Amino acid sequence: KNVSTKGRNEKNKTPVCVRNPHLDALKDDVLYHFGLGTGTHNLPAMFGDVKFVCVGGSPQRMKSFIEYIAAELKMEDPTSEYPNICEGTDRYDMYKVGPVLSVSHGMGVPSIAIMLHELIKLLHYARCTDVTIIRIGTSGGIGLEPGTVVVTKQAMDATFKPKFEQVILGKTVVRNTDLDQSLAEELLHCSKELKQFDTVIGNTMCTMDFYEGQARLDGAFCFYNEKDKQDYLRKVSEAGICNIEMEASVFAAMCKLSGVRAAVVCVTLLDRLKGDQLSSSHDVLHSYQQRPQMLVSCYIKKRLSEARLTSV
Repeated sequence: KNVSTKGRNEKNKTPVCVRNPHLDALKDDVLYHFGLGTGTHNLPAMFGDVKFVCVGGSPQRMKSFIEYIAAELKMEDPTSEYPNICEGTDRYDMYKVGPVLSVSHGMGVPSIAIMLHELIKLLHYARCTDVTIIRIGTSGGIGLEPGTVVVTKQAMDATFKPKFEQVILGKTVVRNTDLDQSLAEELLHCSKELKQFDTVIGNTMCTMDFYEGQARLDGAFCFYNEKDKQDYLRKVSEAGICNIEMEASVFAAMCKLSGVRAAVVCVTLLDRLKGDQLSSSHDVLHSYQQRPQMLVSCYIKKRLSEARLTSV
């Protein structure tokens, strides 16, 4: 059956759920934007051992992440590059090493939503269990020093409500955006062990736009002033929001529907209370972007070490 909504199977492992009875009627399911499919690829053989999925906007960043985590897990292959599993399409990139899958999702809610539909189906068809999905990325901070890492508590919309709204069949559907709080705490604990950068748990505002939707003054169009902007950002801060990005709400909603543990880990590149444009050097920004990778890598290594001890 392609429909599974139960929490745990008979082996006490949590499956990746899909909630679509129509999938049972498909002879083959083409994961078009991945260039993969149930009729053309042996998905259980390719992906059945996946336990950790890391997603991020930039294809290059997700390739660098798989190279980084491979070295950290001592699974690197110095003689060859990691192949892009989605080389048959130019929409997304996907890389794998051991139990870790790294996937790009582009920018914004529509792009990551399309990717997540196909990723969740892929993990389901591959019969993966006990999967954790983490978005790693960049964001604009609210009252935080640039370089601070934010682990999202709740994903909020631009009116400061913890919800994701989508129009389906002409009707507005509202979905929950809660994330796994125990996972957030585990990630925070890993940061304390690393002792290399500040990490906080806080709410994340997800917007539909980079410019006007985030109260910037430097877009092609702007019909408000600095005071309007500051008044709005002050309300953002009062709502307990620590950072702003463009994917967290739909990511949280879809991961919750599929029954997987999920987290959003984003570094802040600037304090939006102090400006709109990035003034840090390329090298500094690159070092900031490494921080979510370092934190998530620490978490994955810790989990795998615990799993090995349990299996002994």
